[in-house]
Amino acid sequence: MTGTTRPTPPAALDPAIAARLKRDAHGLVPAIAQQYDTGEVLMLGWMDDEALHRTLTTGRCTYWSRSRQEYWVKGDTSGHVQHVKSVALDCDADTLLVKVDQVGAACHTGDRTCFDADVLPLAQ
Repeated sequence: MTGTTRPTPPAALDPAIAARLKRDAHGLVPAIAQQYDTGEVLMLGWMDDEALHRTLTTGRCTYWSRSRQEYWVKGDTSGHVQHVKSVALDCDADTLLVKVDQVGAACHTGDRTCFDADVLPLAQ
Protein backbone atom coordinates (compact mmCIF):
# COMPACT_ATOMS: atom_id res chain seq x y z
CA MET A 1 0.00 0.00 0.00
CA THR A 2 2.92 2.30 -0.58
CA GLY A 3 1.88 5.69 -1.90
CA THR A 4 -1.80 5.28 -1.09
CA THR A 5 -3.75 6.76 1.73
CA ARG A 6 -6.85 5.37 3.21
CA PRO A 7 -9.80 7.74 2.92
CA THR A 8 -11.07 9.17 6.16
CA PRO A 9 -14.47 7.71 7.00
CA PRO A 10 -17.26 10.27 6.96
CA ALA A 11 -18.00 11.89 10.29
CA ALA A 12 -21.17 10.76 11.96
CA LEU A 13 -23.83 12.35 14.07
CA ASP A 14 -22.85 12.55 17.73
CA PRO A 15 -23.96 9.20 19.22
CA ALA A 16 -25.55 10.96 22.21
CA ILE A 17 -27.79 12.94 19.84
CA ALA A 18 -28.48 9.95 17.59
CA ALA A 19 -29.58 7.88 20.60
CA ARG A 20 -32.20 10.47 21.52
CA LEU A 21 -33.85 10.81 18.09
CA LYS A 22 -37.17 9.09 17.44
CA ARG A 23 -37.28 8.50 13.70
CA ASP A 24 -40.13 7.38 11.46
CA ALA A 25 -40.09 4.02 9.65
CA HIS A 26 -37.80 5.54 6.99
CA GLY A 27 -35.25 6.84 9.52
CA LEU A 28 -36.41 10.44 9.14
CA VAL A 29 -37.31 13.23 11.53
CA PRO A 30 -39.39 16.27 10.51
CA ALA A 31 -37.42 19.51 10.67
CA ILE A 32 -39.30 22.79 10.94
CA ALA A 33 -37.37 25.79 9.61
CA GLN A 34 -38.21 29.04 11.40
CA GLN A 35 -36.86 32.55 10.82
CA TYR A 36 -34.72 33.12 13.92
CA ASP A 37 -35.54 36.79 14.54
CA THR A 38 -39.25 37.01 13.61
CA GLY A 39 -40.51 33.53 14.51
CA GLU A 40 -41.98 33.13 11.02
CA VAL A 41 -42.46 29.44 10.15
CA LEU A 42 -40.80 28.95 6.78
CA MET A 43 -41.01 25.30 5.76
CA LEU A 44 -40.95 21.67 6.81
CA GLY A 45 -38.22 19.35 5.60
CA TRP A 46 -36.96 15.91 6.55
CA MET A 47 -33.63 14.94 8.05
CA ASP A 48 -31.94 11.64 8.75
CA ASP A 49 -28.84 11.32 10.92
CA GLU A 50 -26.51 12.35 8.09
CA ALA A 51 -28.57 15.42 7.13
CA LEU A 52 -28.70 16.51 10.78
CA HIS A 53 -24.95 15.98 11.14
CA ARG A 54 -24.29 18.08 8.04
CA THR A 55 -26.65 20.79 9.28
CA LEU A 56 -24.98 20.94 12.69
CA THR A 57 -21.45 20.97 11.30
CA THR A 58 -21.75 23.18 8.21
CA GLY A 59 -24.17 25.86 9.43
CA ARG A 60 -26.34 25.30 6.34
CA CYS A 61 -29.58 23.31 6.32
CA THR A 62 -29.26 19.93 4.67
CA TYR A 63 -32.41 17.91 4.10
CA TRP A 64 -33.28 14.48 2.74
CA SER A 65 -35.50 14.69 -0.34
CA ARG A 66 -38.09 11.95 -0.12
CA SER A 67 -39.07 12.43 -3.78
CA ARG A 68 -35.53 12.50 -5.23
CA GLN A 69 -34.01 10.16 -2.64
CA GLU A 70 -30.97 12.39 -2.14
CA TYR A 71 -29.56 15.04 0.16
CA TRP A 72 -30.02 18.67 -0.73
CA VAL A 73 -28.53 21.76 0.84
CA LYS A 74 -31.11 24.54 0.91
CA GLY A 75 -30.03 27.25 -1.49
CA ASP A 76 -27.39 25.36 -3.48
CA THR A 77 -29.42 25.67 -6.69
CA SER A 78 -31.80 28.55 -5.87
CA GLY A 79 -29.48 30.81 -3.90
CA HIS A 80 -32.15 30.92 -1.16
CA VAL A 81 -29.82 29.82 1.61
CA GLN A 82 -30.72 28.96 5.20
CA HIS A 83 -27.96 29.97 7.62
CA VAL A 84 -28.44 27.94 10.81
CA LYS A 85 -28.67 29.91 14.06
CA SER A 86 -29.77 27.05 16.36
CA VAL A 87 -31.20 23.53 16.32
CA ALA A 88 -33.49 22.15 19.04
CA LEU A 89 -35.10 18.78 19.61
CA ASP A 90 -38.69 18.79 20.87
CA CYS A 91 -39.75 17.20 24.16
CA ASP A 92 -40.69 13.91 22.47
CA ALA A 93 -37.41 13.81 20.50
CA ASP A 94 -39.33 13.30 17.26
CA THR A 95 -39.20 16.78 15.68
CA LEU A 96 -36.42 19.29 15.07
CA LEU A 97 -36.77 23.07 15.17
CA VAL A 98 -34.09 24.72 13.07
CA LYS A 99 -33.88 28.47 13.54
CA VAL A 100 -32.35 30.02 10.45
CA ASP A 101 -31.60 33.28 8.74
CA GLN A 102 -33.42 32.75 5.45
CA VAL A 103 -32.03 34.44 2.35
CA GLY A 104 -34.81 34.87 -0.21
CA ALA A 105 -37.78 32.54 -0.55
CA ALA A 106 -38.00 29.40 1.57
CA CYS A 107 -40.61 27.69 -0.59
CA HIS A 108 -39.77 26.01 -3.90
CA THR A 109 -42.71 27.95 -5.41
CA GLY A 110 -40.92 31.24 -4.78
CA ASP A 111 -43.10 32.26 -1.82
CA ARG A 112 -41.41 33.53 1.32
CA THR A 113 -42.81 30.56 3.28
CA CYS A 114 -44.45 27.28 2.32
CA PHE A 115 -47.49 28.40 4.32
CA ASP A 116 -48.37 31.63 2.46
CA ALA A 117 -50.43 30.37 -0.44
CA ASP A 118 -53.22 28.19 0.98
CA VAL A 119 -54.68 29.53 4.22
CA LEU A 120 -57.72 27.45 5.16
CA PRO A 121 -60.94 29.09 6.38
CA LEU A 122 -61.94 28.67 10.02
CA ALA A 123 -65.52 27.95 11.01
CA GLN A 124 -67.24 30.95 12.57
